[in-house]
Amino acid sequence: MVESDEELADRVLAEAARVPVRRPDPVRWLWYAVGGRLPARHRSWVLHDVTCRTWAIRHLTRAVVQVSPAVVVLFLVIPGSWPTRAAAVLAGLLLGLLYSGAYMHEIVEHRARQAGFPVGIARVVRDRADAGRREAEAERYARTWRRPE
Repeated sequence: MVESDEELADRVLAEAARVPVRRPDPVRWLWYAVGGRLPARHRSWVLHDVTCRTWAIRHLTRAVVQVSPAVVVLFLVIPGSWPTRAAAVLAGLLLGLLYSGAYMHEIVEHRARQAGFPVGIARVVRDRADAGRREAEAERYARTWRRPE
């Protein structure tokens, strides 16, 4: 029998609830930010990281951490005045963030999979958390724009 998304989310969330959420130390977080795996004891924290209300901001923060060494090196080696160098590396940083944002959903699903969760679980958990807000927005939209005549 194939498990539905909701059943899968229920099972995974029940398993994650049994394990305390343990935030990694700064060194492990840096390793995680550049794409490394965390130990199993941080598994529930990874799920929280990719599904909490601020998951997109966290993703973009990790992207900035990933490209910051290259930004510093490029700023130091590009010839020209400092405003020209700053503009060049800022443009590159913005382009990198654009690509990171474009693949944000796939990247966080990969992070969840690295922690041992099934593919798609991060989306299901986020959708479940946003269901009430989406329903309220749909009702507000219906009241505003779908008045009976």
